[in-house]
Amino acid sequence: MANFNIRIEVKFKSGVLDPQGETIKHALQNLDYPGIESVKTGKLFRVGLDAESAENALQTARELADKLLANTVIEDFEVEIEK
Repeated sequence: MANFNIRIEVKFKSGVLDPQGETIKHALQNLDYPGIESVKTGKLFRVGLDAESAENALQTARELADKLLANTVIEDFEVEIEK
């Protein structure tokens, strides 16, 4: 078995409202950053796990994201092994 450091990024699907991102955008504009056109929020998870291979590690990470870390109705996720 080998240890893999996995990066899982979760973000809203296109077209889903991001109220926290909108609040941050307005706050930045109020702080005199007029060029801010959009802010998107998300979640980043770094998971260390032991697996037989890189593909097994990625598969396990996809399952974690799909079953627990992301609400797949409104969120997408990306999984990768960190270098």
